[in-house]
Amino acid sequence: MTLPFRDINVQTASDAYIFTSPSSPNAPALAIDRPTGDIRLLDASLLSGKRVSRITSIAGILGVIQLRLDKYIIVITKAQPVGRLRGHMVYKVVSTDILPLRERQVSDPDEDRFLNLLRGFIKPGPMYFSYSVDLTNSFQRQAQQDAVNPLWKRADDRFFWNRFIQSDLINFRNSGGRGQAAPQPNIDPYILPVIFGMLEIHPTTFKGTPLTIALISRRSRHRAGTRYFTRGLDDQGHAANYNETEQVVVLNDHTTGLGGSSWQQQQKSSSLTDGVGKEMQILSYVQTRGSVPAYWAEINTLKYTPKIQIRAIEAAYPAAKAHFEEQIRIYGDNYLVNLVNQKGREVPVKQAYEQVVEMLVSRPQEHVQGDQRTDEKFRTIETAEKKSQFDRLHYIYFDFHAETKGLQMHRAQLLIDRMREALVAQQYFRASVDSTPGNTNKTDGGRLDVRSLQTSVVRTNCMDCLDRTNVVQSMLARWTLDRMFIDLGLLARGSRFADEDPAFELMFRNMWADNADVVSNAYSGTGAMKTDLTRTGKRTKAGALQDGNVAVTRYCKNNFLDGPRQDAFDLFLGVYQPSAGGGFVFVDRRPVLIQAVPYIAAFGLFFVLMGMYSPRLPDAAVWPMRLFILFWTAVTGWSLWFVFNNGMLYVNWPKLNPRPWATEGYHETISRVRKDKILGPLVARHERGLSVARYINAEEGKKRIE
Repeated sequence: MTLPFRDINVQTASDAYIFTSPSSPNAPALAIDRPTGDIRLLDASLLSGKRVSRITSIAGILGVIQLRLDKYIIVITKAQPVGRLRGHMVYKVVSTDILPLRERQVSDPDEDRFLNLLRGFIKPGPMYFSYSVDLTNSFQRQAQQDAVNPLWKRADDRFFWNRFIQSDLINFRNSGGRGQAAPQPNIDPYILPVIFGMLEIHPTTFKGTPLTIALISRRSRHRAGTRYFTRGLDDQGHAANYNETEQVVVLNDHTTGLGGSSWQQQQKSSSLTDGVGKEMQILSYVQTRGSVPAYWAEINTLKYTPKIQIRAIEAAYPAAKAHFEEQIRIYGDNYLVNLVNQKGREVPVKQAYEQVVEMLVSRPQEHVQGDQRTDEKFRTIETAEKKSQFDRLHYIYFDFHAETKGLQMHRAQLLIDRMREALVAQQYFRASVDSTPGNTNKTDGGRLDVRSLQTSVVRTNCMDCLDRTNVVQSMLARWTLDRMFIDLGLLARGSRFADEDPAFELMFRNMWADNADVVSNAYSGTGAMKTDLTRTGKRTKAGALQDGNVAVTRYCKNNFLDGPRQDAFDLFLGVYQPSAGGGFVFVDRRPVLIQAVPYIAAFGLFFVLMGMYSPRLPDAAVWPMRLFILFWTAVTGWSLWFVFNNGMLYVNWPKLNPRPWATEGYHETISRVRKDKILGPLVARHERGLSVARYINAEEGKKRIE
């Protein structure tokens, strides 16, 4: 098995960037020609006399991306060790650098904006990688793979976050390049897969027993984006905000490998058992979350609760079918836990999900259970028949908000009790590491001897797949961890780890609350709600106030800041690909007067405050100042009314890959504005460059079908 180089030097020359590994002097050097971007493999021993302007040490190559005018190499300049999993070091990307293939003599606004989007997107991450363990796959999938393949070839395509910007290297590997037409396996050590999400590793003890507990959330690169601009499914069946979360427990983890290709030699002499011969055991439990699998959207109009739009369920059937075919193939039976409200604005989303399941399942049978709090505490849809693969879908609706109303969050345990039989049958993954001499020399650290497999998965969702979802996922993880400890003999049957080890309980709570915040930040731009429950075990008034603060912050970010964030997702992941012929991508094409209204409101408010608090001369008349204040109060009020009454014009929409409902809503709103008695006559009948074709960037970029 070929592992990525853990130490790479970049030599900057006038005609190429040359990458070499000091720890592997006999390995070929990777050259990326300037300015063409052609990729070649060179004999590293022949480079000693080459003239270079700079030599830099990096942790890895994140990828290569083509923008409007040039190609750029994105390199990882600093990586922070996070911890060890099964002896393999895991790193977090801390800083990166973008290397241009051309030295630009003049500034280009669009190119600079693209680069700023990339820098702003990459810097906060969070992205993680390892030189020696596959972070994109759960331990169960790793046990079923052929470890002979290079690390990037074993990566799960869904969670290979930098797969698009690695395309140039992968294409060269598979097909070669100019002067090197055959496949080039020697480039494998330069291809480094990373994941985007949350990863925490905690070496700890439970009741005196040393162990390592880890939590990994892998965000899918398909249909990735921000909260209100990415909902439901795409045509290929990829769900928005799809995350796989794996809780891992490792017992007797005494390996000391450094990771990477230089680690391979060390691993040959390392032992997988400690001095008393305790075998290493790995236990993991996987859950998923993802948007309701239908064609739906929430349309921002500056109102606090956006309007929900749902397309015909029949239209979404092929996408939903593709989605669940993949889910069943990977995970087995799917328990679909739906937590949206059964009353109010969320009802159409709930009904759409249930209609999708009823279309997929053979002879669906519905069961509804209520109580004094709600008429529909639970609703299940499943079938006793096994005529098709979709009969492995088990839909469970739980009225989360109704049952936990009044800070009664402990009542969410009702869902766990309802699912107990399914959870017992589900099992979890458990394996020991084969430490026989024939296996300890393998670069993967030893073969996994599987003892039990997880046979199904719980797929949880609410509207955003954030706050309610994380509470339920943490409860499922807690229930399963109790079961793991009982099976390991660390807990007596019927006991709970929360009662046995308070320090471990606190660490567990904080780990899952951190997971909630990371997943929420990536999607909504803020931390999660209800983390007081996850961190302390109870709902508090302070936590409710904090949730109010989060709600207001989300409103502001989702309406006024998420457009560029969505553009950054689309650019990095290849949903939008710039072309040399397109320009003025980021130009605001709204009429100038439309753009000016918020500034008029701001100036009006300033004049009102100035008039109210400015000192008045003793002999000055009162009425002129009052009229001044009244006039600017009226101007400010009208301006604010206009902005919020025509919110579609003031939401910060994505510009690279506009949403269809944004295009439709814009044209409807601008048509209505033309009829406004005050502003209408002043608005141009044809906005500069705002034909439908130009608005959807038909000439300005190539878009890969999502």
